[in-house]
Amino acid sequence: MTSQVTLPIWIFLLLLAITAWAVLDRVMIPSVRWVLRRRINRVLDEIGSRLDIEIRPFQLTKRQVLIDRLVYDPKVIEAMQAHAQETGTPREVVQAEIQSYAKEIVPSFNAYLYFRIAYWLAKKVARSLYWVRIGLYSDDQYASVNPDSTVVFVMNHRSNMDYILVAFLAAERTTLSYAVGEWAKIWPLQTLIKAMGAYFVRRNSGNPLYRLVLQRYINMSTKEGVCQAVFLEGWLSRDGRLQQPKLGFVDYMLRNFRPEKDRDIVFIPVGLNYDRTLEDRTLLRALDPTAKKRSMFFVAKTTIWFICRNLWLMARNKWQRFGYACVNFGPPISAQEYCKEHDFSFSTLDRKIRFSEVEKLCKKLMASIEQIVPILPVSLVATVFLEDPEEWLSEFDVKAYVHRLIERLQSKGARVYLSKRSGEHTITTALNMLKLRRLIVESDGLFRADQESLPVLSYYANAIDHWHHHQQSSSPEG
Repeated sequence: MTSQVTLPIWIFLLLLAITAWAVLDRVMIPSVRWVLRRRINRVLDEIGSRLDIEIRPFQLTKRQVLIDRLVYDPKVIEAMQAHAQETGTPREVVQAEIQSYAKEIVPSFNAYLYFRIAYWLAKKVARSLYWVRIGLYSDDQYASVNPDSTVVFVMNHRSNMDYILVAFLAAERTTLSYAVGEWAKIWPLQTLIKAMGAYFVRRNSGNPLYRLVLQRYINMSTKEGVCQAVFLEGWLSRDGRLQQPKLGFVDYMLRNFRPEKDRDIVFIPVGLNYDRTLEDRTLLRALDPTAKKRSMFFVAKTTIWFICRNLWLMARNKWQRFGYACVNFGPPISAQEYCKEHDFSFSTLDRKIRFSEVEKLCKKLMASIEQIVPILPVSLVATVFLEDPEEWLSEFDVKAYVHRLIERLQSKGARVYLSKRSGEHTITTALNMLKLRRLIVESDGLFRADQESLPVLSYYANAIDHWHHHQQSSSPEG
């Protein structure tokens, strides 16, 4: 019994590795999972007591369960069989393709990451870059919304900061599930976005199978009451103006909606505006068909230079925020009430008529967004300089023009964000911002639009351009 057994060193190392893995798998990993699960449950209990719109069980369901539920959805199975017959492709191959779409779309929501990390980070980033302001119509209007409803925030899309800004401002009330474009499908951003409950969308995909899987997921999450955020324009505004609404996402939510049986879908219009949009010149460049496509190296180099320059200004205590970022929330619009008012159900309409009715609803939502898009100082000052780009104006002249413009807009019911107490200082700050960005030039105390920067000035003026076409409008309740 005291004899020795001699083993080769490689067998000893192998046995050591197996032992370490067994200890890790049976003791360490379960312990870590237990600690993490306990923390997550604690966060859920804490947050659930203060959220106006609670986290739905659907969001806490294991991701693989949701993927299987989507892959084996009756309508998806029917489409799979039809596609396999039409193309002669084995059903297993088509099903594997559908499963890859489901894995791409279905998020993996993590409440701890959302509220403890993402919320904190979004808050820090938003407040570091901008003076953030929020406007609500009336808390009473939101209190009247049935908490069992599916709430959908519909908003204009001016910047990629929209994701951060709205998620941060809405986090005290609910979690948001976004549709995110393919631009964010890079590691580790992809993992972070999925953990925050967002799902990826292939823009302009002509693949009918993919579109069906996406449609079924949106329909499924809507029926389960998941609070969502939809950019009604579909993509970023290139010229700063509000665009025509895209119908796809709203149609996916409503095509099977039965107002008499299903939980209500409540749309809340959201208007966003910024004194400075970080990607303004890039968006304008996209309008030029002759502009050469910039390489990833150029984009990365420019981004890094921009970040380093601002960090250097911060270190020298010379950095200034990029002005105001403002979000206004409009009055809720109930899908149930809308269907009762027009005496129909979206689920019973044929495709052509349904699209027509969805378009009418989307235009109503876009009209609500138009009413609440914040009118900020830079948009006002840019509008003044564009009235006569060749004219030289003193600071006094600019302020007088702005005040006349405010009176004209307010008479049409526009919501102008300009403090009466600090209005003069706010206009001066906006003027200095445009001067620092070389969008206006100064000579002997007089200012004029820089002729080469007129497209950028137009971009900011276009944010309130829709008000110049309003003949009559009642002032919304502030």
